[in-house]
Amino acid sequence: MLLSCPPTRLLPRRRLLDGNLLTVASHPLRVCVVGSGPAGFYTGEKMLKAHQEAQVDIIDRLPTPFGLVRSGVAPDHPETKIVVNQFTRVAQHERCTFFGNVTLGSSVTLPELRELYDVVVLAYGAESDRVLGIPGEDLSGVYAAREFVWWYNGHRNCRYLNPDLKSSDTAVILGQGNVALDVAHILLRPTTELATTDIASHALAALEDSSIRKVYLVGRRGPAQAACTAKELREINGIKDLHVHIKEADLLTTPEDEEEMRNNRIRKRVYELLSKAATTWASHPNSDPRELHFVFFRKPDKFLESNERSGHVSGVRLEKTKLIGDRPGERMAAGTGQFEDLGCGIVLKSIGYKSVPVDGLPFDHRKGVVPNVRGRVLSDTSGDPMLLKKGLYVCGWLKRGPTGIIATNLYCAEETVASISEDLKQGLLASSSSSGREGLLQLLDSRNVRVIPFGGWEKIDSEERRLGSLRNKPREKLATWEELQKVATE
Repeated sequence: MLLSCPPTRLLPRRRLLDGNLLTVASHPLRVCVVGSGPAGFYTGEKMLKAHQEAQVDIIDRLPTPFGLVRSGVAPDHPETKIVVNQFTRVAQHERCTFFGNVTLGSSVTLPELRELYDVVVLAYGAESDRVLGIPGEDLSGVYAAREFVWWYNGHRNCRYLNPDLKSSDTAVILGQGNVALDVAHILLRPTTELATTDIASHALAALEDSSIRKVYLVGRRGPAQAACTAKELREINGIKDLHVHIKEADLLTTPEDEEEMRNNRIRKRVYELLSKAATTWASHPNSDPRELHFVFFRKPDKFLESNERSGHVSGVRLEKTKLIGDRPGERMAAGTGQFEDLGCGIVLKSIGYKSVPVDGLPFDHRKGVVPNVRGRVLSDTSGDPMLLKKGLYVCGWLKRGPTGIIATNLYCAEETVASISEDLKQGLLASSSSSGREGLLQLLDSRNVRVIPFGGWEKIDSEERRLGSLRNKPREKLATWEELQKVATE
C-alpha cells in the first residue's frame, strides 16, 4: 500500500531556448536520482535549473532524506547541517518528488529504473567499509567508525550497535582523518555539552556511563602527512580539560617532510596545530582527566583477543613504520619488523568508506567507484569513452571515491549535469515514451513497497523537533523503523 504522494504534475508542452537551439519537448524529461544525500540533492537542484521540462524523482532506501548530513555530520556541528534548508527547497519544488523507503535492487532494480526514466543518476554514496584483512578483525569490540557514527547519529541501521564503552578506560581509533577525529571528539567531550545537541538519546545515555578516558589515534605515517583538516583539529584541541599527548620524536621532521609542507599549506597548518597541542596542553590536576594520544608511524598487525572474555578484543598489535620513497607527498609507510601492543576495550577502524555495487552496474572494485567519464557511466573498467551506458550517470562518492567535504558534491553534480546536458543537445538521449514517476508508483504498489513521501519526512521532522524541545535539544531523533513509520503515516 502506498502512502499519499504529492500529485504528479504533467508539464505543458512548451518551448525551450538552449543557446541558439529551439526545440519543442513532447513530454517532460524524466530523471531519477538514486540517493538523497548532498550529491543527490545537488544533482536534482542542478537538473531542475538547467532543464525547465525536467521532472526529477529522488529515491532513497531510508525514510529520512539528506544522507550524511543527517547521519554523518557530528551532532555538535549544527552549522554544517544548515544545507538541509536548501535541499528541502529542492524537494518541495513542483517538479521534484521524494520517495523514501525505496531500495535499489529490491524495491526496484537498476534495469527497471532505466526502462522507466530517460536519465538515471546514481548518487547513493558509500555505505560499507574497507577492511584491513588482519587477524582478529572479526572480534567483538572491533567496529567500523561508520557504524559508530551512525549509532550516535540515530541511523536506524545501527540503533542497536551497543558498543562496549565500560569494560576499559581506553579506546583505539585506527586512522587520523576527519571521521577519526569526530569519533574521538564524541568519546572525549563532556556529555553535559553533548546533551544540548541532536545526538541520539541512546548514544548519550551510553556515553554518560562510559569509562573511556583515553583515546589513541593511530596513523601509518607522520604528523606532516596527517589526513585531518585544521578545523577538525582545532575543535579537538578546544575540548575542555583534554590532555593531548604526542611523542617529541614523532614531531621531528625530515627534509622531505619540510618540502611536502611547503607544497601543501593545509598539511603545514595541521602540523603546526599538532606541535602546538603537544606543548600547550601540559598535565594539570583535574577530577576527571581525559587524554588524547596521537600515535604516528604505526600500522595494525593484528587484533588481540582477551584472556578473560573469549571472542572480545583486548588490544591491537602495532608494527612500527617508516616512510619510503623519494617524492614528497607520495611516500608510503613500510613496516620495520618492530612490534608493540596497545591495550584497549574497543577499536574503531576509520580507514575509509566503500561503495557497494548493484546488479546491472559496472564497478571498479579496486578503486571502489563506478567507471565513468565526467559522470557518464562506462560499460566496463577499461576507460574507453566510447563504451557508454546510455542514460546512466553517477555523482558523489560513487563517482569519485569517498573524498571531499559536502560542498565538493556541488561541483561534482555540476559536472555530471553538464554531461547530461551535452548528451541531450547531441541527441544521445532521444525523447522516449518512458513513464517515469507514474510507472515507478505502479511498480512499487504492485510490490507492496510502503513509500514515505517528503510529506512523511516533514511529519518526522516536526515530531523530532517537538521531542527535542522537551529536552532542550534541536531535535530528538527517531531511530527505529517502527517509530519512523508510525509518525510518517499518522
